[in-house]
Amino acid sequence: MIRVAILGGGIGAEHLAGYRALPDLFEVALICDLDLSRAQSIAEGLKVSNDAEAAINAPDFDLIDICLPPHLHVPMSLKALAAGKHVICEKPLATSLADMDLLERAEAASAGTLFPVFQYRFGRAMDQLQALDAAGLLGQPQMASLETHWARDTAYYAVPWRGTWQGECGGAVVGHAIHAHDLLSHLFGGIEAVNAQLATRVNPIETEDSAALSFTLQNGALATSSVTLGASDDTTRIRLIYEHLTATSGPRPYAPMDQEWRFQARDMSAQFEVDQITAAVPQARAGFPGFLAQVAAAIDGQENNAVRLSDARASIELITAIYASARANGAAVACPIAPEHALYQGWLPEGD
Repeated sequence: MIRVAILGGGIGAEHLAGYRALPDLFEVALICDLDLSRAQSIAEGLKVSNDAEAAINAPDFDLIDICLPPHLHVPMSLKALAAGKHVICEKPLATSLADMDLLERAEAASAGTLFPVFQYRFGRAMDQLQALDAAGLLGQPQMASLETHWARDTAYYAVPWRGTWQGECGGAVVGHAIHAHDLLSHLFGGIEAVNAQLATRVNPIETEDSAALSFTLQNGALATSSVTLGASDDTTRIRLIYEHLTATSGPRPYAPMDQEWRFQARDMSAQFEVDQITAAVPQARAGFPGFLAQVAAAIDGQENNAVRLSDARASIELITAIYASARANGAAVACPIAPEHALYQGWLPEGD
């Protein structure tokens, strides 16, 4: 049984629901938030506190789950690793590749492991894609299109740290499209180059709320990503075109792998086999329960699909390249980003 302290009662409520779906693996023992009333509103009898550092240093907990505003992710992760704890940390894990270097060194020196949160990876559709790949029915990645079309208004940005460089540490490409971009890298391979156009068109905020992005992948595949926070609803749509098959998600956001996908063979003579394989894949834990089950297995020493620090580095590198390209009027920016790059130390504008 892994004993958990959750730091932050906002997105922490969704993490708590994920832990409660896995009662044989986790015991949440504390909800910590500066706003004790918010902590109490989700605790349902659990102990609450407003002292995060005391929670990190308490011997009672094996795992510290950091659900705090982005500017606190690196310092709190470093403190938890220094205390020898396992750590789960929400996105974005860091705001620079230099900070990723710090986290990597801290994890190497700690008895604990740091698990970045990319819960979109888990669900039946992911298992179906993996089964089709194992059967040789996908072939090479060719083209992908991503849509992150969500609705965010003044009520959303009434939270003081949102929409600011200092608090949220970025806009839509950091706080909203980051999961879709992680899926692209996870399923299609590493990013080789990025062209980016960013804009603030929907809300009077400091950071971007719109993006038009194009990616060249290391294997030669191409991809586009369309991002807006000015849609009428929240829609996430992913279309993956492989050599032998096209896979298309449903439109629901937040857990794209936990819905029905369409898997269409390019050669229709293969469609029967595609349908047989995908139908045989059982239901799977999706979203936070799927993510957390893999964390538990990794802590237990099992080789598995847990998200690791290298996955977060790829994500932070991609965000760095996006901001670098946008500030160069959309010019291509190659990955990996070298330490001498102007944004290696961070993408926050001067003064933030």
